[in-house]
Amino acid sequence: MTVDRDLGFSLYRTMVRIRAFEEKLYFLFSTQDMPGSMHQYNGEEAVAAGVCAHLGRTDWITSTHRGHGHCIAKGADLRAVMAEMCAKSTGCCRGMGGSMHIADFGAGMLGANGIVAAGVPIAAGAALAERLRGRGRVSISFFGDGAVNEGAFHEAVNLAAAWQLPVVFVCENNLYGFSTHYRRTMNVEDIAARAAGYGIPGVVVDGMDVQAVWRAAGEAIERARSGGGPTLLEAKTYRFMGHSRFEPSSYRTKEELASWKERDPITSFRAVLAGEFRMTSAELAAIDAAVAAEIEEAVRFAESSSEPAPGDYRQYLWAAPPLPRDEAVRAAAVVASASEAGTQTAQPEPARTVVQALRMALIEEMERDPAVVLLGEDIGVFGGAYRVTEGLLERFGEERVRDTPISEAAIVGAAIGASMTGLRPVAEIQFNDFLACAMDQVCNQAAKMRFMMGGQVSLPLVIRAPYGATGRAAQHSQSLEAWFVHTPGLKVVIPSTPYDAKGLLASAIRDPDPVLFFEHKLLYGGSSPGGAAKTAVDGLGEAFRPALAGAYLVPFGVADIKRAGRDVTIVATGLMVHHALRAAAELAAEGIEAEVVDPRTLVPLDTQTILESVGRTGRLVVVSEDVLACGVTAEIAALAAGSAFWRLDAPVVRVGVPDTPIPFAPACERAVIPNPGTIAAAVRSLFR
Repeated sequence: MTVDRDLGFSLYRTMVRIRAFEEKLYFLFSTQDMPGSMHQYNGEEAVAAGVCAHLGRTDWITSTHRGHGHCIAKGADLRAVMAEMCAKSTGCCRGMGGSMHIADFGAGMLGANGIVAAGVPIAAGAALAERLRGRGRVSISFFGDGAVNEGAFHEAVNLAAAWQLPVVFVCENNLYGFSTHYRRTMNVEDIAARAAGYGIPGVVVDGMDVQAVWRAAGEAIERARSGGGPTLLEAKTYRFMGHSRFEPSSYRTKEELASWKERDPITSFRAVLAGEFRMTSAELAAIDAAVAAEIEEAVRFAESSSEPAPGDYRQYLWAAPPLPRDEAVRAAAVVASASEAGTQTAQPEPARTVVQALRMALIEEMERDPAVVLLGEDIGVFGGAYRVTEGLLERFGEERVRDTPISEAAIVGAAIGASMTGLRPVAEIQFNDFLACAMDQVCNQAAKMRFMMGGQVSLPLVIRAPYGATGRAAQHSQSLEAWFVHTPGLKVVIPSTPYDAKGLLASAIRDPDPVLFFEHKLLYGGSSPGGAAKTAVDGLGEAFRPALAGAYLVPFGVADIKRAGRDVTIVATGLMVHHALRAAAELAAEGIEAEVVDPRTLVPLDTQTILESVGRTGRLVVVSEDVLACGVTAEIAALAAGSAFWRLDAPVVRVGVPDTPIPFAPACERAVIPNPGTIAAAVRSLFR
């Protein structure tokens, strides 16, 4: 591969644009015209220019907190990038992302990232989407040397290698992860040597030589496009500035900095252009002048742009904000009337267990929309730990039902990247406890990506996660929904019946926003491989009505009154709904009529139904299998105290797990998990 004169012109111009942009940012930051923090790219321009010269606008890149150069090299509008740096409404992220989260979806830039290595699995997910769509596009992940010690890096590279995805991992080794030299943190001279552990090529290139980068990147990108799989490309480079504008670089010697500046990629390549390509001083000066004018125009554009209005942030959280409650209730009523009329009970037979209902929803949605794909550990050949995906591999093939490595961060990150670039992934996490291994990808990436990008993207992904105590001790028995209710940007669903499970999962898959879908293990029905998931709800009649045959949607944000009553409201979720129903039956014999309300979705939460029920009964008991401190029960209790205080005839009572991990010993587990008896006792306390 040879650089010709026109390409040389283009590479030089890209590097000069990046450098001039960075120098202007330095000035704006020093004059306080740019808020926040800033991590400059000066010195590393050859990497972004050399790699991105091979990419079209429809190829994808992810970047790091030092991402201005990548964004510019990928073709983002310089004016919009400058406006974003200055937190203006005309910025490419509408002022919601700033320096560390710069993104331009239209240019194929999926976002810089303030979390080290977080973009690596997202790039793998974008590559997965391109692999399944067969469009010949590639994905590039830029990251620094510090990222290769993060678990997300290893998980993502291993997954991409196992699946031979069209992605190139570009490590910009600038020697320092903040202030610590990389040789103090790893026992290898060349980071690219780590590629051997994944069975992919590892290539080292001089990151100060734009021609060398261009050639090495070209070979790796061509390999990816042609189906050869990933490459780990290590560009040895150097940042001329400190880690950020807030630190003085005292950990580096003046001699070291001077020696690297002698190899400045721009001045070095300028000499090549003047010598090998006989480019005149006038031609080079013309490029410099044109770039300088472009930068000044970008600054004027930013300065003349308005800041976002104080409330503008509200419009970027959801691609599909929750329906107005009246519309959602009408939609739910249509499904309910169809159920009562039996209009959807034609073949096949309705599902009578939650496992069957979930499987039906997955089948129907995968048949309806080829963009729906499943990712997860043991979901293919084995059919899932709880058999939810049994038979789907044979029905849809291994491209759409994908057994993953045991790599929760990679699973969720790949789902994020795939959802941003055209798929509708459903990721299964074997136990909800394991979401802790993917917490960054769930809460810093999926939840915030649309918001930080100023609404440029949707993330239609579902994360399914079994929860609840089933005799497996503290690390396999938790109910963690409150973690995610507390994170803006996630919708949280907890079904309690086959009917709800099927309709809510279909709604979740069709929703353009990330959804956490929690399934209690004791509600699956039948038996699991471990024998622990026996149905806990036999004989509950209409409250446990079977799922309808045929596609239907249960809308988010509409609670279901599972049992009407006049004396007390019990709000419960998942398995606790059935314990509450048993408690209500026991209490009815004593003359206490309890109304059982199942929110079905915690985000959005149907506050109106809860408050109306409390208004009728005057008493409230809130039940959850989660620990009581700062959980969902506390939120609903606060709702009632704030909005229905004068209609309460007694204090709100919360029933949940004491502030303890779930014990292994059966007697101890039974002691901490709410049951019909403890719920009934809580209700009785309100009538003394």
